[in-house]
Amino acid sequence: MSLITATDLVKSYGAQDVFKGVSVAIPRQARIALVGPNGVGKTTLLRLLAGLEKPDEGRIQKARRLRIGYLPQEVSYSRSRKDELKRTVWDSCLDAFGEIRAQEAELARLERLMADPSEAEKAIARYGPIQEAFEHAGGYTYPSRIRQVLNGLGFTPDEYGRPLEQFSGGERTRALLARLLLEEPDLLILDEPTNHLDIAAIEWLESWLRDWPGAEVLVSHDRFLLDRLVDTVWELKPQGVELYRGNYSAYAQQRTERQEQHAARYRAQQEHVQREQEYIRRNIAGQNTRQAQGRRKRLERLLRDEGIARPVKERAVSIDFGQVDRSGDHVIETHDLVIGHRDSDQPLFGVPDLLLTRGECVALIGPNGAGKTTFLKTLLGDVQPWAGEVKLGASLQVGYFAQAHEDLNPEQTVLEEILSVAPRMKVSQARDWLARFLFVGDSVYKPIEILSGGERGRVALAKLALEGANLLLLDEPTNHLDIPSQEILEEALNGFPGTILLVSHDRYLINALATQVWAITRQARMLEVFTGGYETYLESQRLRTEARKVVSKKVSKRDRTSKDSRVGVRLTEVEERIETLEEALTEVTRQLEEAGNDVEQLHRLGDRYTELEADLERQIAIWERLARGEALA
Repeated sequence: MSLITATDLVKSYGAQDVFKGVSVAIPRQARIALVGPNGVGKTTLLRLLAGLEKPDEGRIQKARRLRIGYLPQEVSYSRSRKDELKRTVWDSCLDAFGEIRAQEAELARLERLMADPSEAEKAIARYGPIQEAFEHAGGYTYPSRIRQVLNGLGFTPDEYGRPLEQFSGGERTRALLARLLLEEPDLLILDEPTNHLDIAAIEWLESWLRDWPGAEVLVSHDRFLLDRLVDTVWELKPQGVELYRGNYSAYAQQRTERQEQHAARYRAQQEHVQREQEYIRRNIAGQNTRQAQGRRKRLERLLRDEGIARPVKERAVSIDFGQVDRSGDHVIETHDLVIGHRDSDQPLFGVPDLLLTRGECVALIGPNGAGKTTFLKTLLGDVQPWAGEVKLGASLQVGYFAQAHEDLNPEQTVLEEILSVAPRMKVSQARDWLARFLFVGDSVYKPIEILSGGERGRVALAKLALEGANLLLLDEPTNHLDIPSQEILEEALNGFPGTILLVSHDRYLINALATQVWAITRQARMLEVFTGGYETYLESQRLRTEARKVVSKKVSKRDRTSKDSRVGVRLTEVEERIETLEEALTEVTRQLEEAGNDVEQLHRLGDRYTELEADLERQIAIWERLARGEALA
């Protein structure tokens, strides 16, 4: 039996239908993605399935004792729930273990009674079964489970004891997600669960959801997550839900095929209709009147019962950065650069000497709060470096897409924002340009301050595409964009003839565009450079992790030499070298943390860290070859 079965759901707000005729079923262990353009009603459908709203028509049947965990896009607290904000992140997670904690309290009470001779016998008799149930439910491990989930979602130990009222809205949403994962309900309904996560946290969540035995229905703009996680896609339309089997890439291909088939059937039917109408027109008043009348009736019946709707071309943004002037070959150079705000106690991270050449696309990744935006603003000259220097190349025209869109004037209209970067453009031309970004009619007169996040993003892109920049610094450009818009932006950036420095947690976009990955390591406070695309970066991380696992197991020389004495001895030597390098990196990391604002010391330690990392990468590559049984010269 399905966990939830919904039949012919209709939902309206006022006189406007959001959707109608929605029929879906959620089987056990489902992995379902709900997709569709912004505004089609995805969040509304999730809330109906979660039981937070009721349909205007239709039925929703749920399995008995079904436990549902629902994550909204943003967590809000009503006046009656304001006291919850005074609780800590850790206390919020403890709510997931109410039964276990009740057993824990009862065991503690029984232990006290055991000291009383008159109560000891009864207490001992009760203690055993409760302790067994407590242990079976994970009573001795639940604190470590809480730490695992909080760490995975990007919370640091010093944040566990902070009250929720001290966190941002996005951080509160992450805290709720942590609690839902710990509760392990039968069904998780997640509305944009990756919105407030960095790449490391997204990858952790993806792994957790992939291994979890419960059912999942999620809305997400993360195509990488949808490809790796889901096996069914629901496409929501105003007329209902269309079901596709497979992950997001399979859905995209099937959807294109279905659209092409629909268009072909429509054209064939229209050709048939035109032929029949022509026959009827020519013969309705002649000697073949009866045949013409019969054909007209059959044609009317066909169009009434089997008429194929005209294919609707969906509105989508149209992005074109056009031709840009050629820059010099050297686009960005840094020397002894340290990133940080000079009024703070410590810098954010050190940077090895960089040389970014024309035509490259660099993905800058790292945990939230590591300093990615500060790094971009340092390159722009808006933030002074803690130390060192940045040199921009010749003939550069820089375009900057700000994550928070602070470059938009909230008091201006959409039209005025466009004219501010293209003052010679006629109003009619500006309106035509804005129509390519889905601003039509009176929407061009909307003030920036009332726009949604997605609308502001489209205004920022419309401005950026007019600036003729040959170096794009993009800070989370796909935030708030629906998947079709993300795909169009990806295509536009892929054809961009200049240079791109991209900050993003959109792994699909990074994988499609990046020729280098610059990764900020918060613990070591260093930026690492990985030549190659995102898959190359992931492979290097995988090899590093694998080598560390092998070293930690301390594989014996005897086991190695049993296959090939020379390879076995060499493999053991490499493993010992990797272990030594790991220990050295740990020590340098400790020294970096203690270096404070000693710039000379930071540079020296940063150079040492880079050398050790490079040596570690070489040893890991050697280890991989030896582990496959290859003898090295």
